[in-house]
Amino acid sequence: MTHTSIWTDLQGAAFDQGYVDAGGIRTRFLHAGDSTKPALIFIHGTGGHAEAYARNLEAHGEFFDVYAIDLLGHGFTAKPDRDYTIPDYVAQIIAFMDARGIRRASISGESLGGWVASHVAVSHPDRVDKLVLNTAGGDKVDAPTLARIREITIAAVENPSWETVKGRLEWLMWDKTKVNDDLVRSRQAIYEQPAMKKAIRHILAMHTPEARAFYAIKPEQWAAIKAPTLVLWTDHDPTATVETGAQLAAAIPGSKFVVMEGCGHWPQFEDAPTFNRIHIDFLRNG
Repeated sequence: MTHTSIWTDLQGAAFDQGYVDAGGIRTRFLHAGDSTKPALIFIHGTGGHAEAYARNLEAHGEFFDVYAIDLLGHGFTAKPDRDYTIPDYVAQIIAFMDARGIRRASISGESLGGWVASHVAVSHPDRVDKLVLNTAGGDKVDAPTLARIREITIAAVENPSWETVKGRLEWLMWDKTKVNDDLVRSRQAIYEQPAMKKAIRHILAMHTPEARAFYAIKPEQWAAIKAPTLVLWTDHDPTATVETGAQLAAAIPGSKFVVMEGCGHWPQFEDAPTFNRIHIDFLRNG
């Protein structure tokens, strides 16, 4: 089998890694493209990090000033000792844009990142060009699935062995062979940080039925979203069915609904060529 790694995904790409103070939160980012191009921000899911988009930066950097960030408490971003809620994440995204001098950006979020992106579009419509909801989280995830996510995530952080971290990543993929050693070690290094044991509890504050209901976007708010929207789902998403994705798309006027086949919860990684083609075409052409 051909060896794959994060470095081979980025090898030859013009990209950089850095940190910025986003409203007092030291926020890590990966970046490709330049400021002469339209801005694009990728937002990962629960327990994730910017490398979720390692296979997308180069392709998108040709057309966009693209950032993949580590959310509050995630990756190598700061981990203050308090629960992280949707308003905290939204404030971080807006502060990040301000710190980088970005007036408007397209926002593309996966899982939790999609939930955050939706709230950015609802609360700051003047800052969002286009919106992509990639197997997006929110109140669509049922209680047993939430409990399962909590269980495997806590297990991986409490004991970040190769096996537990790999198992957490395999949960994201339909094709488990897509979880390469480099990805496992990258997440393992993040979960080995001493601050992660507290941070993961703060991250998972959003993973209860009560929190999902409290921070749910109301039907009238979905209907009021003005940004052109792509709802991208998969046929093997472990958090919600294709029908759930279609219902979400139907709630947003004029949205486009696309289902990627043979993928789980990380289509941008599992089938990057297809994702890049669909995603770039939507962002450029609508």
